[in-house]
Amino acid sequence: MLDRVIEEWGGHEDLWLFGYGSLIWRPDFGFVERHPARVHGWHRALKMWSRVNRGTVENPGLVFGLLSGGSGRGMVFRVPAADGLETLGRLWLREMPTGVYDPKWLECVTPHSTVRALAFTLSRRSPNFTGELSDERYRQIFASAVGRYGSSLDYAQQTLLELRHHSIHDAALSRLVKLAEARVSARADIGALQPPVYPSPFLSDPEPTSKE
Repeated sequence: MLDRVIEEWGGHEDLWLFGYGSLIWRPDFGFVERHPARVHGWHRALKMWSRVNRGTVENPGLVFGLLSGGSGRGMVFRVPAADGLETLGRLWLREMPTGVYDPKWLECVTPHSTVRALAFTLSRRSPNFTGELSDERYRQIFASAVGRYGSSLDYAQQTLLELRHHSIHDAALSRLVKLAEARVSARADIGALQPPVYPSPFLSDPEPTSKE
């Protein structure tokens, strides 16, 4: 699949990459230009199982996928042509160790122009696609799922903060993070209202009284 992407890129022009999740706040590659961008026909969704980075096989976490339908905003990065091949190789090791994504070239509209950028999309036929999850299921995952890079909640919060930094509003993600934070706050309140009770060292069972 990497060979196909390299062939489609050609290597003669600068490489554009579209980020919609952790690539926005942790790109791990050099770039000379980046801009907010919108893609039509695709949207960001926290509906991809993560059994290594943000969870485990026993307790899967969640990461973002780019699903078909609607539209979504993220960031595009321009990588010089001379660095494109190395960047793709490093990106493949990070994003495609098990081939879960379906890389596609998408038209990305920036404030200045439209560029053709590589994006890592997720098929609804993929076994890593979660399908629809209830609010309670999201709460459970946020409360417990942790992988080698941290928790699913940290991942969602960091992405939301970075999107806001670039004036990108994601109502669906904001709602999910509020769900998780409300649960954490509620647990903290319960802990404050119910301090632990320890047995007093001065109390003991009364001695039995004798009957004459």
